[in-house]
Amino acid sequence: MAASFQIDAALKDRLRVSLCDLMLIPGLSGYEGRVRRYIARELDRLGFKHSTDRLGNLIATLAGEASAPSVMLYAHMDQLGLIVRKIEASGLIRVERLGGVPERALPSQEVLFCIGEGRDVKGIIANKSHHATSQDEKYKVLPYQDLYIDAGFSSDLEAQSAGIKVGTPVVYRPHHVALAGDRIAGTSVDDRAGCAVVLEVARAFAQMAKHPTIHFVFSVQEEFNLRGAVTAAQALSPDIAIQLDLILAADTPDMTSRGDVRLGAGPAMSMYSFHGRGTLNGAIPHPAIVTLFDETARDHDVNLQRSAHIGALTESSYVQLVHSGVAVIDLGFPCRYTHSSLELCDIGDLAELTRLLVAGISRIDSALSLDRDPHEP
Repeated sequence: MAASFQIDAALKDRLRVSLCDLMLIPGLSGYEGRVRRYIARELDRLGFKHSTDRLGNLIATLAGEASAPSVMLYAHMDQLGLIVRKIEASGLIRVERLGGVPERALPSQEVLFCIGEGRDVKGIIANKSHHATSQDEKYKVLPYQDLYIDAGFSSDLEAQSAGIKVGTPVVYRPHHVALAGDRIAGTSVDDRAGCAVVLEVARAFAQMAKHPTIHFVFSVQEEFNLRGAVTAAQALSPDIAIQLDLILAADTPDMTSRGDVRLGAGPAMSMYSFHGRGTLNGAIPHPAIVTLFDETARDHDVNLQRSAHIGALTESSYVQLVHSGVAVIDLGFPCRYTHSSLELCDIGDLAELTRLLVAGISRIDSALSLDRDPHEP
């Protein structure tokens, strides 16, 4: 029987604080160090030993029943953003895009040049003065190559003196906004919310005597073509990999044709993902793990939503191919306005996802078979 784990105000409070703290820490792909150090301190408080591999993944392992399938539970620390490409003589700054940054949402955004703790520089992505905008320009989305960032500098030397150089990482200005009820918006809900949940699951299992071996992984460079978790999986060789990330909410007028996932209605399970733009990859979950979480949700009265969509993919796409194959599944939380400067999630969904994971993973023992046939139609 799965472990009993109840949601209380303290759990929600911890998730809210952890998520808000994490969203205030800049961590562009390839530059996740500040996020990693924050999470490492939290793991220290929970009594976990941890290590960092050469790519930057943070890994903590909780040894468990040797005969049970081992589990890798992971979420990515990094966020999308920009990289300095050129500093104009005027002090204005040109950038390259890193990850799926939506060009139509960039003008007028506040950004942060990540120079170092206490030395970061604020800027704004310029938007041509409305009074000088032609009729045709009003409805045109400028490619990012034509945009520039104004940080107030009057020369390239002034910008360089502030620490900005070619290759400096740039992110949306980190902040969060509390909305009605349990809803919260922020600059990197994707995937700091997933990181917050992994920490809470680790907290729960640290107090339990019986469980499989669980590798808690906080991965890097997910937004840069899904790199980090693959390296971790190659080293850890898990039997099962459970990835936590956003699931597209389809409860706004512009998204109703994309599915039935609703914000505030509980965690979700991806039944199919495929990225049809450039990266021809995706993931179909292992049927035995689908059964595991379906049954767990039913037995613990968790409303587990389902999603199937094209246009996004996760690290499971590559983790599933490691060694002789890994039984993967993508679980997550409904999220609105993805990859924008303010993504939106519900703390209640994160709490229910935590409860589902603790109950589901605690069911994994030596009796669990990863044979596909009994679970496929």
